[in-house]
Order: sequence, then structure tokens, then C-alpha cells
Amino acid sequence: MYQVITIEREYASGGNEIGKRLADALGYKLYDRNILTKAAQELQIASIYIENLEETPSGSFIFNLSRTPIGGNEKNLSLTEKLFAAEKNIIEKAAEEGGCVIVGRAAGYILRERKDCLRVFIHADKEKRIKRAVEKEGLKESEAENTLKKIDKRRSGFFNSVTKWEWGNPGYFGLSMDSGQLGMDLCVKLLKEAVKAP
Repeated sequence: MYQVITIEREYASGGNEIGKRLADALGYKLYDRNILTKAAQELQIASIYIENLEETPSGSFIFNLSRTPIGGNEKNLSLTEKLFAAEKNIIEKAAEEGGCVIVGRAAGYILRERKDCLRVFIHADKEKRIKRAVEKEGLKESEAENTLKKIDKRRSGFFNSVTKWEWGNPGYFGLSMDSGQLGMDLCVKLLKEAVKAP
């Protein structure tokens, strides 16, 4: 049984909702935006100041560092790198405790060596995501398409830069699910079954 499920997602594909519903159904802890809050606390910086740095591509590659805590060079890191290092530590600790669903933050890559981790990518076609962005996120229809492009570009840029993997490439994920075609209920049901697989 998988103890850790990581979810990367296109904007407005419902990945966050699927993650929450899956965590509730399994009795697992959910780690999503609360990772940012915890990282901000560790860095002693108000989360409002670092929110724009989240999932922003960085010039250096924290992931190439060892899995041990960052040592004496930490003072030389940019705020983006410090944020990511803090998030990485939180994700690794969560995985050690087990029984968790982690949404975003390139968690699947961070935990790539764990056999008890199921990596999932959630996507949907543009029209369905625009509809969801309007209905669930409260965006104006005229703004929705540009917002989709902007956030997807930011997420993919972050993911690709820190992992050297290709965001959304099914070769890097145990499951790639079209939430627009399958629907939320079926995605959660299939994931519940997949968690029992190993």
C-alpha cells in the first residue's frame, strides 16, 4: 500500500480538490498550501512576502544537494532557494511519517527514491479548465484563459528547473489522469484503488 501520494496538476484541473478528497477518504494528512505556511514559519518570514516566490523557477538547483540538511552555505541562498529548501525538508518529514497526500511543490521528484510513493499528474482540456476556473475560482471568463497559461507556465517552469524532469510527462508519473474526462468522483475512486496496489 502506498503511504505517500504526490499530485502535480494543471491549474483548474481539480488536482487540489482530488487531493483533499483522497486524503479524507484514506484518512491521510493533506499537505498543500500549508507547506508554504510551515516553510514561512521556519524562515521567520510572513507568508504574504514569500507567496509570490512559491513555485517560481530558480537559477540554482536545490535538488542537487544531498538529502541531508543544508549546511554552512545556507546564508548564500536566495529567498526562493531558502523557501524551497524548507519546503523540501517538510515534504521529506511528512513522507517519513507516512499516510499523506502532497499537492504540488515537486514532491514526487523529492521523494523519487521512495517505493511507497505514488506520483500522480492531473490534467484536463482547456475548455473544461476554463469552466472550472470561472465556477470554482471565481475568475471572469475573459481572464480565465490567460490565467491558465500564466499559472501553468509558472508551475512547469518551477518543476522543470528544480527537477530536470518534464512537467506532465507521463513517464515520470505512476498515473496521469484526465479529470475533465473522468470527473472528480472517478479520479478519487481510481486513486483509492491504486493506493492499495503494491
